Amino acid sequence: MTKVAWLFPGQGSQAVGMGMAFAQAYPSADKVLKAADEALGFELSKIMAEGPEETLKLTEHTQPAILTHSTMVVESCGAKLPKPDYVAGHSLGEYSALVAAGSIAHADAVRAVRERGRSMQEAVPVGVGAMAAIIGMAAPDVEAGCQDAAKATGKVVVPANYNGAGQIVIAGHAEAVDAAIEVLKGKGGRKMMKLPVSAPFHSPLMEPAQKAMEPVLRALEFKTPICPLINNVDAVQVTDPETICQGLIRQISGAVRWEAIMKYLLSQNVATFIELGPGKVLSGIASRMAKEAGVEVKVVSIGNPEDLSQQS
Repeated sequence: MTKVAWLFPGQGSQAVGMGMAFAQAYPSADKVLKAADEALGFELSKIMAEGPEETLKLTEHTQPAILTHSTMVVESCGAKLPKPDYVAGHSLGEYSALVAAGSIAHADAVRAVRERGRSMQEAVPVGVGAMAAIIGMAAPDVEAGCQDAAKATGKVVVPANYNGAGQIVIAGHAEAVDAAIEVLKGKGGRKMMKLPVSAPFHSPLMEPAQKAMEPVLRALEFKTPICPLINNVDAVQVTDPETICQGLIRQISGAVRWEAIMKYLLSQNVATFIELGPGKVLSGIASRMAKEAGVEVKVVSIGNPEDLSQQS
């Protein structure tokens, strides 16, 4: 029997106006938006609707905005979609996945990810850290390049996101990231780009944020989800509330193993992937990885009400 996975995007998918079509079309989505404002104590809805972009791009706004958009999609369209056998989310998207699976309340999650964004930004001063996407290189080569650059500079640089479809993101001190890019060019790397981010997420430099977030996450009530979560740090299915909480703590400084998550889902006979929230990054990766594996799958992304027609 074929299975269904719901996927939830992470930071980088935000855009001014996000979620507003859902809020206008569905009272249930508007209710989610108003609940986010109430939970946070400020008008996240106004930032999502009007920006400006620089304000929306602040990590403490971006993270609750993306989570809220994804939750708006679930609340307004979830009943019309095939029920998930698994949920997974990229980095921040893991919180959206847990809300969708009934493991954590949206109000708790939106407050937690705002604090997560602030903690991650405060962990490393702007300009000290950096991230870069490395396209078309094998993981062992990227890992070796990071090790060489770290040794040469005495600074931190590590793979932060194993995204699959030939994309790995590295993170660390800006000097070490630049050095790693040069090392990887020497190993035949041809396409590399620095990312416009404000901190070196999912690297050891995020350990202060991880320490700050542990009591925040420990204070939340996690329930057993309605279906397994495939978590970021281990790429295994989890349902135990304590294990879920530990995974959220560890993923702050740990690498996102998205390629392993997708390989696991494909191995479990998942034939329908539905991305819920802004952007189409995860649906694109799912399509490419399924093609590479020679597997035929249906991939849908739902970021606006009209996208629901793809299901018919």
